[in-house]
Amino acid sequence: MSPEFALRMESVLDRWLWRQEYWLPPGVSWEDMKETDEVRYPKPRDLLLAIPCAFIFTGVRFVFEKYVALPLSRRLGIREKSRTKAEPNKVLENFYSTQSKHPTEAEACSLSKRCDLRTRQIHRWFRVRRNQDRSSLTKKFCEANWRFVFYVFSFFFGLALLHDKPWFWDQKEFWTGFPHQPLIPSLYWYYILELGFYSSLLLTVAFDVKRKDLKEQIVHHFATIFLLVFSYAANYMRAGTFVMVLHDASDFILEPAKMFNYTKYKKVCDVLFVIFAVIFIITRLVLLPFRVIYSTYYQSMELFQPFFGYYFFNVLLMILQVLHVFWAYLILRVAYRLTAVGTVEQDLRSDVEESGASGKEDETPVDTKQNGAIHLRKGAVSGQQNDPQKDSRQANGVAPLSNGHSMPS
Repeated sequence: MSPEFALRMESVLDRWLWRQEYWLPPGVSWEDMKETDEVRYPKPRDLLLAIPCAFIFTGVRFVFEKYVALPLSRRLGIREKSRTKAEPNKVLENFYSTQSKHPTEAEACSLSKRCDLRTRQIHRWFRVRRNQDRSSLTKKFCEANWRFVFYVFSFFFGLALLHDKPWFWDQKEFWTGFPHQPLIPSLYWYYILELGFYSSLLLTVAFDVKRKDLKEQIVHHFATIFLLVFSYAANYMRAGTFVMVLHDASDFILEPAKMFNYTKYKKVCDVLFVIFAVIFIITRLVLLPFRVIYSTYYQSMELFQPFFGYYFFNVLLMILQVLHVFWAYLILRVAYRLTAVGTVEQDLRSDVEESGASGKEDETPVDTKQNGAIHLRKGAVSGQQNDPQKDSRQANGVAPLSNGHSMPS
């Protein structure tokens, strides 16, 4: 890329995207934010480094999963069940790929006539075919292992950077001297670390374990990326870094809970899940709304008038908060089941393998989010006897709703 082209592109971005009335309070211009030999302020172009960082994260992840997480999963005894493969059938495969993975009764009847198969066989073919697409336990373990390593590093790195900062303890300090708050190099690298990681999650979403809250996860990733980019560009870095630490505080507990679940260490999984639930509620339903959003929405107005960036930043925070409330509901539902039943089982956000002779769906609801949860079943209690009549009902697709619930990451 020639220097002339780069300067031209920067000029276009400055004119249309980085307009000062969008990102800075009234009365403040980019001229006021110019660097000197002693002071440097955040500039949007600084974040371009996150793009190659995202690809580096993606490469490191594949190497880590292949040479660290995969051998670890085998050492911990994870073994895959052999899965039946669906018999080749062009008509059914085309319908599965282009129309629906869950045909209605009317569609199944139509397909049975076209394929000269009974409706029951059509349902069974689709069930087996769906099971083929489900992620293996090994893949789930490797993904959780990678995220655990990142979240542990990110959380303690962020905690080390912020624990001695005044705004970590008093969120009103977000606005002391705003927007003329000099860039702290360590906080810049914290931003690049988080932005590169969340960007890499979008790069690999097509290859990751398919969760039932996939749409919510993608919304969360985009909102997080926009929040990071904007908070850096508008020098909301104090609030941005505090939000990042709050998120990582619960995430790094959830991932090992899933790992212990996959390796059948149920008691450890249950304990970690309870710890995760408590931290999630405190950080995302108490500290985030009552400390961060209160400060960005109300306390900031003591110093400057509302502008586009003020509304944009708070809307992004509210999007995250709505997702947190949704996931907290799922967490509390699982926590209630845990106290009533005594265990948490399976990855709450993942599909479970279907079974049953009838070819109908197991109607047990399983899951919904981020970064992560765990499926609850009554029959998992140690020493509990199976009810043959209940098993028969479940095999015929009439499992009661109380059999399973889910929770997020």
